[in-house]
Amino acid sequence: MRLYLRSILIIICGLYVSLIIAQESKIIEIRQAGGSTQDQERFPGANILFKSPGKRVILFHEGALIESNQAYFYAKDNYFRALGSVIFTQGDSLKMTCNTIEYDGETKTAIAIGNVDLQRPDMNLKTERLDLDRINETAFYNSEGIVVDSESTLTSNQGMYYMDQKKYRFTSDVTIINPSYTVNSEQLDYFTELNQAYLYGNSKIVGEAYTILCERGFYDLDREKGIFKKNATLYYDNKIIKGDSLYFESERDYASATKNISIFDSLNNSIITGNYGEIFKAKDSIIITRRAMAINIVDKDSLFIHADTLVATGPEQKRILRGYYDVRILKSDIRGRSDSIFLDESIGLTKLLNKPLTKKQEQVFTEADRNANNPVLWIGNSQMSGSKIVLLSDLETKKLDSIKITNNVFIIEKDTLSDDGYQQIKGGLLDGAFKDGKLDNIVITKNTEMVYYLYNDEDLQLIGIDKTTCSALQMNFVEGKIDDITFLVSPIGDVYPEDKIPLNDRTLKGFIWRIKERPETMEDLFDKNDKAEQFPDILRFKFPEKSEKEEIEKIT
Repeated sequence: MRLYLRSILIIICGLYVSLIIAQESKIIEIRQAGGSTQDQERFPGANILFKSPGKRVILFHEGALIESNQAYFYAKDNYFRALGSVIFTQGDSLKMTCNTIEYDGETKTAIAIGNVDLQRPDMNLKTERLDLDRINETAFYNSEGIVVDSESTLTSNQGMYYMDQKKYRFTSDVTIINPSYTVNSEQLDYFTELNQAYLYGNSKIVGEAYTILCERGFYDLDREKGIFKKNATLYYDNKIIKGDSLYFESERDYASATKNISIFDSLNNSIITGNYGEIFKAKDSIIITRRAMAINIVDKDSLFIHADTLVATGPEQKRILRGYYDVRILKSDIRGRSDSIFLDESIGLTKLLNKPLTKKQEQVFTEADRNANNPVLWIGNSQMSGSKIVLLSDLETKKLDSIKITNNVFIIEKDTLSDDGYQQIKGGLLDGAFKDGKLDNIVITKNTEMVYYLYNDEDLQLIGIDKTTCSALQMNFVEGKIDDITFLVSPIGDVYPEDKIPLNDRTLKGFIWRIKERPETMEDLFDKNDKAEQFPDILRFKFPEKSEKEEIEKIT
């Protein structure tokens, strides 16, 4: 009984395996032929099918219909080779024409050779040889291929088409030509239905008003927008824009850059750097934030301006730069701090502005507190501050021409011959002039006060401390230092011996020495808040994990 059951099981298993094999590899059907013959000497095992007037050779296999002028059919191997105006169709979704095709019914693979034209509803592919895998729904070519859709023409030397995903993988000299742009890439994934592309390797996109370079990128061909990484560069609106990640959208005239960005403006000879920036072409504006810094070439010297946020607006010849919050300035002969800055190079104007006080601050701030809130400049050895500082530069030489400071004017210099002495002048209005870019003279008016240390010219012994008030005075400078002071209106005051004037009386009301705020190096332009890395979603954009080039190499 057990032997009988075992025999039954063996028979059932054998039938099941045979059924699976039969299901996996159905025999190729001969649907039509004008006639047939055999030539066992030249084509052993082949049934040679040929056409007749009005009747071509038609073969069928699992949904695929192959029409040709002649076919060599090997029934034992479930294989044929068809030639002469071959037409291969698979339902309504795929039609391929070629000169010759070889088809294996066991593996459901085909090799089409000569004038191959693969047609789908959304595109068609032309090449000289195409390998078709019906099980995996892929088509591969290793010779020049041309893909044409409704608007674009794509060419490459190697590629694979995934029919179920409606996706191409192109490698080796990939080019997309569209009336609005061209794309060149070493390697490219193209989704025909979505009209979107992923770029790999050295890639270049040239549009009507922009050029993009990158080594990794995503590009929506319909909308002319995308995300670009790895040595990404955008040439746009007479600017060169770089960053770890770039986003571009042609229709909106918009671009943004994230992390380690730089925007070079050749017309204004300036560079703006930072960690996040946005460019609005239609509005002629640029916004940079997170470690933002503008670099301008002035008189063969670099002027560095840092702010929490920098905004550049206006056409190229009339560019205006605004900086907001914690502005810091560094140049070889000038240092500065302010809450905000306004810079118009077309008229040579620079304004340093303070942060408006709240109602509570207006009530409780001392004069020193107010002065600490004011913009400050260090020119040579002099610390200059006030509610607003205005600088004018010569338009031709770009050198400083004049300076004006309004309200709460304070000039301080450290007295080099005493331990804790400071030369000080305060007033309501300051007007100064530069000569060859160096501070030459200053006039201070309105409630002017002065504390000045006087020394003997012969032995540099302290004569006394001059405390004076007057309506106006003038200072002349030599090598960045106060050389002499002239009272323009009769002064009121006296020179006091050092031991006759208390320490508290040696500084004017509102005195504050802000040397610790003075930037000395590039790193001094930034603080701990500038090191925080908070970036938008553009950096979190993920490209496909697998290298398309690696997968094609596996197949070939």
